Amino acid sequence: MRILAIESSCDETAAAVVDMGPSYRRILSNVVASQVDTHALYGGVVPEIASRAHIEAISMITRQAQSEAGLSLKDLDAVAVTHTPGLIGCLLVGVSFAKALAFSAGLPLIPVDHIKAHAAAAYLSHPHLEAPFSALVVSGGHTSIYRVPTPSTFEEIGGTRDDAAGEAFDKVGRIMGLPYPGGAAMDALAAEGYALLETGDLKKIPLPSPALRDCFDFSFSGLKTACVNYMHNYRQIHGLDKIDPIPHEEKVRVAVSFTDAAINGICKTIRNVLQYTHEKTLVLAGGVAANSHLRKAVLSTAEKHSAALYTPSIQLCGDNGAMVGAQAYFEYLAGVQAGTGLNAFASGEAATICPAL
Repeated sequence: MRILAIESSCDETAAAVVDMGPSYRRILSNVVASQVDTHALYGGVVPEIASRAHIEAISMITRQAQSEAGLSLKDLDAVAVTHTPGLIGCLLVGVSFAKALAFSAGLPLIPVDHIKAHAAAAYLSHPHLEAPFSALVVSGGHTSIYRVPTPSTFEEIGGTRDDAAGEAFDKVGRIMGLPYPGGAAMDALAAEGYALLETGDLKKIPLPSPALRDCFDFSFSGLKTACVNYMHNYRQIHGLDKIDPIPHEEKVRVAVSFTDAAINGICKTIRNVLQYTHEKTLVLAGGVAANSHLRKAVLSTAEKHSAALYTPSIQLCGDNGAMVGAQAYFEYLAGVQAGTGLNAFASGEAATICPAL
């Protein structure tokens, strides 16, 4: 089944063509137009600017995806689009475009949940992966744990009660003066820090765990605030103004302390989940799943509980169209289709699907 998939939930305009079947999962094209340079000026995504950028790029990106796949509209079997959750203006651009495209071409329209799509990226990197499994989706806007009994059924059993892990990483990185987004720079600094910890040349900053007791939920707000307060206090003690750079060695200390606290909290919860569910298959997905330290720690945790870990390739961890197409295939098999009344919803909890006419 050849599916043209569109993703526009945040600041990437993406389109892809995937070919999915019972025994094969292929990416025929996967095109992403990033707005990182634009939003770096503001230290974060500006929704209005992101929405306008999607409008400017979506036609070109979609045509490019078709061209690279070597397929015309008549060669496709369906159109898929992310309709929830995300920034509402951004989602509306993708949903409106996909509805018009599907209607004009006479193709089925498949609505896809962005969180499910992140987990579905693992199917593309690991063609033998099958449900049921447990899934941890860690991104800039979400940190949630799911039981996935079937590819189209996600049962949330835990999640963040405030900030997502990715948002916390970016905020701490911004306070340290790292370029936006701060994930890659934080990863590199933490690597330096872990090396110094092994030699005893560095002492971690005491920080609270994001793992909550007696449940599978997280709270990254306290961890983020503790880290930000530490840096503010450091500036005051050392007489640094807001524009004065923090010394590199202190950035390393903050990065490894924050990273270690965040990852230890996540892994603690994952241990509890695996003990509770007795699940032997775990999927780690989302933008933060590209973090090398998180991948290593979750793999170690899974192995200790005799569970197999499946993680998308680095290229498929961030927002992209291929992951939307992968999930769309399973939604289609489950009978999920939408008509021209399909709407976008910022919150997945509020999403409803207008059935196909």
